[in-house]
Amino acid sequence: MKDEQARLIDDCIAGDEAAIAQLIARYQVGVFRLTLSILNDPGDANEAAQDTFITALRALKSYHETSTFKAWLYKIALNNSRSRLRKRSALNRLQNALTSIFAVQSQHSPAPEDVIIRKEKADDLWRAIERLGEKHRIPIVLRYYHDMSVAEIAEIMNIKEGTVHSRLSIARERLRAHLINLQEVAGE
Repeated sequence: MKDEQARLIDDCIAGDEAAIAQLIARYQVGVFRLTLSILNDPGDANEAAQDTFITALRALKSYHETSTFKAWLYKIALNNSRSRLRKRSALNRLQNALTSIFAVQSQHSPAPEDVIIRKEKADDLWRAIERLGEKHRIPIVLRYYHDMSVAEIAEIMNIKEGTVHSRLSIARERLRAHLINLQEVAGE
């Protein structure tokens, strides 16, 4: 897999359009989901994802295998998304992403009541995630929605692995406390 990835990158650097299309196809869903989870706007997320691939392809010669290609690419996507957030006057973060991130696929059709209850719980969780500051929200999104390792998150965010562990722990505790409070308020 590593040799195949290296050959694909070399072919992209050489300008092979089929290789570029293959590279984009391999990572486009993950990059889009990341940008969507940060930007909360499908159109803006799509543009950020496109910008990510343009930036990555232009900088491909600077990629070094000291990190995984996915982590390198996600770091570019994260930086593009953060840049877009800074440029926005109103920060409408992460609401529309819930539908795509929490898509629950089942082999059987659940009862309508179950669907409503799941959606309400997912909405509560997502609102709780939105309440987290960026330094705690981004590690949660990368870890649990993009299934990235602590090492990859540390690399993407340019922080130490211990800091990632700490931020994930704090974020989980804050989410747990918020959700318990919601249950108590609802009388469950």
